[in-house]
Amino acid sequence: MAYAKPGRASRPQIDHCRYDGSRLLFRGPPRPLEGEFVACLGGTETFAREVALPFPDLLEELTGLTCVNFGWPNAGVEAFANDRALMGSAARARACVLQVPGAANLSNMYYRVHPRRNDRFLQPTEALQALYPEVDFMEFSFTRHLLGRLMALSPERFAYIREELATVWLASMRGLIGRIGAPVVLLWLSGRPPEARCDSPDPADDPAFVTRVMLEALRGEVAAVVELVLPREAGAGGFGPAQHAAVAEALVPALAGLLEP
Repeated sequence: MAYAKPGRASRPQIDHCRYDGSRLLFRGPPRPLEGEFVACLGGTETFAREVALPFPDLLEELTGLTCVNFGWPNAGVEAFANDRALMGSAARARACVLQVPGAANLSNMYYRVHPRRNDRFLQPTEALQALYPEVDFMEFSFTRHLLGRLMALSPERFAYIREELATVWLASMRGLIGRIGAPVVLLWLSGRPPEARCDSPDPADDPAFVTRVMLEALRGEVAAVVELVLPREAGAGGFGPAQHAAVAEALVPALAGLLEP
């Protein structure tokens, strides 16, 4: 089922669709999952609400192979890994482009997030309440707001949360890559290089809290890593048409060997 979602006049008209029983609502129009295709899993930038032709569309034009946009705004690892139908679709792909997600939107020993809308903070654990006894967690609905406040209150205590997020992110990413099954091209799409400090959940630094060390730990488990550091644009969901064109062009060489007959 697909339907049009009205938006601002400056935004392109976007259809939405579901695939093969997935509970996630993706950007349409729906693409065929029969035959050969490339699965593009990612977050807000892959979904590209304010861009008429996001990089999966451009990649399809460049490769001649169907490229399915499985972008889900604010997606963390869990949104994809917990969706059995989506994992089944991704496993049938010739290759999978996986945009590197942030580490903030993951359930961990300190807090729980919504299983699909991973940017939604559900509840603290006893460990977080003990670490920050002065905080009323009822005032938080989103992980970014929560983490920004905790870091401001005590960078020293927040270091424990960052260490936990890094550990859970790496384990979750390895699990996701294993579940995908198809060869994975890991896409670093950010306004900062992976080695730059990322001490806050500021959207300008997304993917939040992911470092060069974390990225390199996955290199041996994927077919390729493509790194793009591009200027973010205000009002374009972070990246505009020029950046999406650059992403598509950069992905072609990485996918070339994987798409050969």
